[in-house]
Amino acid sequence: MNRKLAVALAAVITLAACGSSSDDAAPATDAAVETDAPVETDAPVETDAPVETDAPVETEAPVETEAPVETDPPSDGILHVPEDFAAIQDAVDAAAPGDLILVSPGTYNEAVNVVTDEITIRGTDRAGVVLDGEFELDNGVRVLGAKGVVVENLTAQNYTSNGVFFTSSVGYRASYITAIRNGDYGVYAFDSINGQIDNSYGAGSPDAGFYIGQCFPCDSLINNVISEHNGLGYSGTNSGGNLVIMNSTFRNNRAGVVPNSGSYELCYPERDTTVVGNIVHSNNQADTPAIDVALLAMGNGIVAPGGIDNLITKNLVFDHDKTGIALVPFLEEGANDDLPTPDEWEIGCAEQREEPPADEIPESLLWEAQNNSVTLNVVSDSRVADIAVEGVSMATEELGNCFGGNTITNTAPANLESLAPCDGEGSGDWTVGVLNVLGWLIDVENAPPSIDYQIAELPDPPELENMPDAETAPAVPATNIVVDIDVDAIDVPAAPAG
Repeated sequence: MNRKLAVALAAVITLAACGSSSDDAAPATDAAVETDAPVETDAPVETDAPVETDAPVETEAPVETEAPVETDPPSDGILHVPEDFAAIQDAVDAAAPGDLILVSPGTYNEAVNVVTDEITIRGTDRAGVVLDGEFELDNGVRVLGAKGVVVENLTAQNYTSNGVFFTSSVGYRASYITAIRNGDYGVYAFDSINGQIDNSYGAGSPDAGFYIGQCFPCDSLINNVISEHNGLGYSGTNSGGNLVIMNSTFRNNRAGVVPNSGSYELCYPERDTTVVGNIVHSNNQADTPAIDVALLAMGNGIVAPGGIDNLITKNLVFDHDKTGIALVPFLEEGANDDLPTPDEWEIGCAEQREEPPADEIPESLLWEAQNNSVTLNVVSDSRVADIAVEGVSMATEELGNCFGGNTITNTAPANLESLAPCDGEGSGDWTVGVLNVLGWLIDVENAPPSIDYQIAELPDPPELENMPDAETAPAVPATNIVVDIDVDAIDVPAAPAG
C-alpha cells in the first residue's frame, strides 16, 4: 500500500470516528473537546483538521513520482527507455560517458540532442524502434560536438532536416540505421572526423542518403550501406583525407556518388576520397526529391565535380543515361573565396579555417576535377560514355587525371586509357568524342522537377539486418575508429540478382 493511500484511509477513519454517536467514539470526541475547548467547535471538527492536510501529503507526493525516474545512471550503465525513462532525451540527459541507452520498440516523436561524450543510443529492434519527426521536428538524433557517440539499430524518419546528424564531433559511428523521408540527409556527418557509417539504409532525401562533409583529413569510412530514391546517393562537399566509401550500393537516385568542391563550406577543395568496391546503378530516377545539384547531375553513376586526388576503383557501375564515371567541373555562383592553389590542397581543415578569405573574391568559381585516378572499374550501359572527363577553364589534357584497367565500351573523349594512362605516357587526339559537359546546363532546364520529399513514392525497404545481440552487446564508444583499408584486397563486386 502506498503512503498516500494510507494517509487517505487514516483520514477517512478519523472523520468516521469524529462523526460517530457510539460510546466507543466518545473518547475521540472528548479529546477533541479538550483540545479545542469550546464545544461549539465540535461541529467543525470534521473540517477543522482534515488529517490529510496535517500530514503534508502534497509535499511528499513527489517522492512517489521521482522513484521510477532514474535521475542518476544505474550502476550497470544501461538506461532503459521507456522502462526507466519515458523519453530518449530524458535518458540522454541522465547518461554519463560510457553509458548505453537501450530503447525498446515503439514510436518516439522526439528530436534528441546529444552533448555528452561516449554514450551509445541503441534500439533493441531496428525496424521496431522508430524515431518519427512527423514532418515537424528537425533531426532525429543530433550530436552536438560530443566525442565518441554511437547511434545504432533504429529507424529515423519524417524529419525536416536529418535522420542522424553528427556535427563537430571527434569520433562518431552510425550503424544499422534506417533513415527514410528526411528533408536534407539520411545520415549526415559535418565538420566531424574519425567516423564510421555502416550497415545502414537511406531513402527519400532531397540531398543525399549519406553525407560526410567539411573535413580534411576525415579519417572516416562508409561501409555496406544502401542508398536509393534520394537526390544523391552520396554527397560529400570538401571532404577527404583517408575517407573511404566501400562495399555499398547506390541505386535509383537522381545521381549516385557525388563528392564535390565549393567555397560555400570550409575545407575546400574535395580531395583524397577512395570510392572502392561499390555497386552503382540506375541513377536516373525522375520521381525523387532533389536539390539543384541532383537535378544537374542526374543520370550519372559516380561523378566528382571539382574533385581532386580521388581514387575511383573496382566499382561495378551500370545503366546510366549519361555517364558511368565522370570527372567534370563544378560551377559555383556566389563564391566566398578564390580558388586554392595546388600548394594549398594539402592544408588541413583546422589550419585552413583560420585563414582569412582572399581580398578579391570573384563572383563565381569553376572548380576543375584534377589528378584523379579511375582504375579497374567495370562500367556498362552508359548512354553517353562509360567513363568521361572534361575541363572548361583548363584544357582537359592538362587536368592530370588518369585511367587504366577499366572494363568499358566507350569513353569521352574517345580512347581515354590511351590518352591518359596511369602508367606511362599517353598519346592520341583529345578532341575526338568530347563530353560537352556544358550541355548539362541546358539539360537541367528540362529535367523532371523535384518531388516533395513528404509525398514522393518510395519502395518498401529491402530486408535489412538487425544489429547482432542488440539487447546484450556491450556499448563500444566510437573512440578508436581506425580507417586502414587494403584496397588491393577488394574485388569488383558481382552483379546483383535480377
